Amino acid sequence: MTTRAVLPTHATRPPVPALGAGRRILRAVALAATVPYLALKTAWVAGSHLGIPEGSVLRESGPVVVVANTATLAMDACLIVLVLVLTRPWGMRVPGWLLTVPVFVATGLLTPILIGFPGQMLLRALGFGAGEAVRAAREPFLDPWVFTVVYGGFTVQGLALAGLFVPYARERWGGRGLGAPGRRLPSPTGVVAGAAAALGVVVGAVYLYWAFGGTAGLSAGRIAEYSAEAGVVSAVHGVCASAAGVGAALLARGASHRARWPLALTWIGGSAAAAWGCWMLTMHLGLDFGPTDPPTVMIMLTLAGQTLTGLLAAAVLVRYLGSNRAA
Repeated sequence: MTTRAVLPTHATRPPVPALGAGRRILRAVALAATVPYLALKTAWVAGSHLGIPEGSVLRESGPVVVVANTATLAMDACLIVLVLVLTRPWGMRVPGWLLTVPVFVATGLLTPILIGFPGQMLLRALGFGAGEAVRAAREPFLDPWVFTVVYGGFTVQGLALAGLFVPYARERWGGRGLGAPGRRLPSPTGVVAGAAAALGVVVGAVYLYWAFGGTAGLSAGRIAEYSAEAGVVSAVHGVCASAAGVGAALLARGASHRARWPLALTWIGGSAAAAWGCWMLTMHLGLDFGPTDPPTVMIMLTLAGQTLTGLLAAAVLVRYLGSNRAA
């Protein structure tokens, strides 16, 4: 008589995360940080002009703005679901791709804000904010308090989300996919990585040129509105695009050290380049900014290059992670 061993049915399931006080606090903070933005967007979708001054393009663009507000409202609501996935037992059973795709997009949308918004606040505190002439040249868009509330909330959301995702990933995947020292990716992937690196350098150089006051390729309105605060935004986008290209190239060549830094550069830089480039392209194509300050050809080409850099870097990242799983 033989005895057949029976494995427990839960043997292949990832371990259920053990939430300590810190992660419970982060979950509460992340959820609370979505409330101001969701409330403001709901008011705008309902027809309110709260925080939108007279003469703003947001009052004049009709259905396009309603669609944009509805889409961004849904995107921030998805963050609530994402937070629950990262902190509830059933979150460990969510397919990996179904989790990593929204985390990638969220990383891309929040990273430039996490870096740029505190940088702008620091410049203002040091007295290097936009002067009276620059503020007078700006077309009405949103009341100043709206930016503080919205980007302050995004900053909190981004930090809390990072604090929740890192331990979740460690518990679910451990160190898998982080180390592939010395193993080059196939030649086609190397070509993609080379294209990402070249394009990332070009896009990064253009953004850094604008960040330090360069005017070539900009509209008259953008030139008149330039300030150190605007320069911070351009600098952040330039650094992210460059980081995406450099990270992709390092992954494709096979780093001689552990791939944490190349992975971080590719993930963060690639997601930021793809998400913000695509978002700004969509906004420029969808909103009528009037004949006084339409986006120039150079701006549109830079945004297209930014988007393509992020997508190419993401393709290299997917190939790299896939090769590690197959190894």
